[in-house]
Amino acid sequence: MNVLNYKAYYFLGVGGIGMSALARFFNHYKKTVKGYDKTPTKLTSLLEEEGIACHFNEDLTGLKTFLSEYKKEEVLIVITPAVSKDHTEYLFLVDSGYEILKRSQVLGEISRQFKTIAIAGTHGKTTTATLVTHLLKSAGYNCFSFMGGISNNYHTNLLLGDIEDKNTFMVVEADEYDRSFLTLHPHIALITSSDADHLDIYGDANQVREGYELFSKLLIKNGILIVKKNVDNDLRLTDKRIIYSLNLDTEYCAHAIRIEDAQFIYDIKSPVESIHNVTLGLPGLHNVENSIAAVAIAQQLGIKGDVIKEALRSFNGVKRRFDYRVKNNKVIYIDDYAHHPEELRATIDSVKKLYPEKKITGVFQPHLFSRTRDFGEAFAKSLDMLDECILLDIYPAREKPIEGITAQWLLDKMKMTDKKVLSKAAVLEEIEKHPKELIITMGAGDIDSLIEPIEKILKAN
Repeated sequence: MNVLNYKAYYFLGVGGIGMSALARFFNHYKKTVKGYDKTPTKLTSLLEEEGIACHFNEDLTGLKTFLSEYKKEEVLIVITPAVSKDHTEYLFLVDSGYEILKRSQVLGEISRQFKTIAIAGTHGKTTTATLVTHLLKSAGYNCFSFMGGISNNYHTNLLLGDIEDKNTFMVVEADEYDRSFLTLHPHIALITSSDADHLDIYGDANQVREGYELFSKLLIKNGILIVKKNVDNDLRLTDKRIIYSLNLDTEYCAHAIRIEDAQFIYDIKSPVESIHNVTLGLPGLHNVENSIAAVAIAQQLGIKGDVIKEALRSFNGVKRRFDYRVKNNKVIYIDDYAHHPEELRATIDSVKKLYPEKKITGVFQPHLFSRTRDFGEAFAKSLDMLDECILLDIYPAREKPIEGITAQWLLDKMKMTDKKVLSKAAVLEEIEKHPKELIITMGAGDIDSLIEPIEKILKAN
């Protein structure tokens, strides 16, 4: 099938980062695009500015009016797993026999058309995919990119290339949730990590590992598989692969890592062309590791060392990924999407290395009751790395509460003493009344609604 053959596209969950990129893709090709989401956000406002009509209530009348303008076979319905199966619009569309595809299925069909670079991993995939995109664009390569975040270099989550060029690349974040990445058709596949997550879907860590093993098998004939060293140890991989690491003796790795002016500088060992005195525009030791993976991909495509070095230096990162919001002589404020214990550990550890003399205050919003329950001990251990910790209530997303699993339950597992559970309003009051040296906000829920208010308080003080 060619997913561009429809005339109209209706998105259930249009405001999601992945769904919005697809909506923009079809809108670019002059298709009629409309969508529903639960709440308006900055992202839905941007979609509306681009001509994509969005609404925020279950509106059967409006939906029927929209559909009446087209034959049934001219309309494609795109859904996200986050939409409830008892949603009135969804039930109507199913009963009416419309073509309905998951976001991942649509993305998979698009990936058939291009030389696809698919980047998977429990952590690191958004930053790495965005960095690979920046490397390709810097080298003048024709590429599409469906990014899982808003690039600070390009101010979008979608970059468009020439669809008529048979040598066009497509960079895509390969999402493991709901086994979505198994719909893709990669020419190059990267696995940055394989830690257990989404156990509400997979059941246990063995099933997670099996998912990544199946993903590795999706490569086209003579495709390239690139895997982080500890992932290679964890998975049962048999195909030829390239191994990278942060600083182990692997094919691709970093040497002579040092910190100068709160920036990591390092050399990159490579079997193709080693690169010296690299400065990454994005902070964080875990991002140095992400850059090694991105360089491995770039060199397989023939991108030269001088272009790579400049692209790494000019990379400005992704919104909500180690994102400096305030940085002055009085206070530093960093926002990060970290919502898994390993992501928290990596972010906090990098901040401690960059600013060893500062007291670090972390504000964390746990995401999902099931994830908090499944990784409670690991969350507590990572959060104990902070000097001060403030927890928000658990963000439920698609879940209903689980008895006994609360922010206080998690707080009680932590060994540190300077800790508390606060509401969002109380967090702002705390920051205003008790000045901080360094603040990190972390989480994947609606904690981002605190970013601008915190910035305002810190800049006023």
